[in-house]
Amino acid sequence: MKKYTDLFNQYDSVKITAEKAKQEVGKIINKNFAENNNAETYKKIFGFLDFTSLNNTDNEESIRKFVEKANNFKLSVAGICVYPSLVETVKKTLTKPNVEIASVVGFPSPQNFLEVKIAETAMAVLDGATEIDMVFPIGKFLEENYQELCEEISEIKTSCRHAKLKVILETGTLQTPENIAKATLLAIVSGADFIKTSTGKNATGATLEAAYTICRVIKEFENKNNARIGIKISGGVATKENAVEYYTIVKEILGNEYLNKDFFRIGASRLAEELI
Repeated sequence: MKKYTDLFNQYDSVKITAEKAKQEVGKIINKNFAENNNAETYKKIFGFLDFTSLNNTDNEESIRKFVEKANNFKLSVAGICVYPSLVETVKKTLTKPNVEIASVVGFPSPQNFLEVKIAETAMAVLDGATEIDMVFPIGKFLEENYQELCEEISEIKTSCRHAKLKVILETGTLQTPENIAKATLLAIVSGADFIKTSTGKNATGATLEAAYTICRVIKEFENKNNARIGIKISGGVATKENAVEYYTIVKEILGNEYLNKDFFRIGASRLAEELI
């Protein structure tokens, strides 16, 4: 436990309060939103989209049609995200170049056996997934079982092989900036390539304050370790203006070098038509 306490103590971003996060978000949006709310930004955001279908009713035919829709967009999305059993269908249907194929594991709850999640990851990668989205082990976090939590993420990262790993925090459940910051840091040191806000399956999805908190940790980690970690906003991004708000937070805290699909994603398929 001491090594994790020592880790948290090294990061000022873990100490931010809810009131401070809200104040800082307000300042950033008030100062910079108008400058970013334009067609050029909409075009950039389209290129950051993870075009996602994670419905109980998904099947091979519906996913083929879904991927064809992405193929026919004038612009390219960043990735297409589906359940593991449909990764192969995406791979066979996708014709757009440089579009990632993502799969979720242990989704939308992290309560599956670890062995099942490891196998699911390996099978999805074998079928063509280039990115894996796993749900953060929230139960282990809440009981402060940080060792097992980190080992779980590390083992799934190993099973990813060449694929990138996104860790979904479910920030609405974590609630406080301190919890979100600690979870972000634990995921990063365990091998996460991206920190993702939410599954989109809970009542509370992404918030600007949660995104701000994650970005603060990512920036401090970069400054200390000379390594960049990506951020994905998911869960409740309903309008292009809302997407621009998140874009503004990322731009102001992390900088222009993060404004590409390697380090910034938005999971909001319904935004595609509006952005175009």
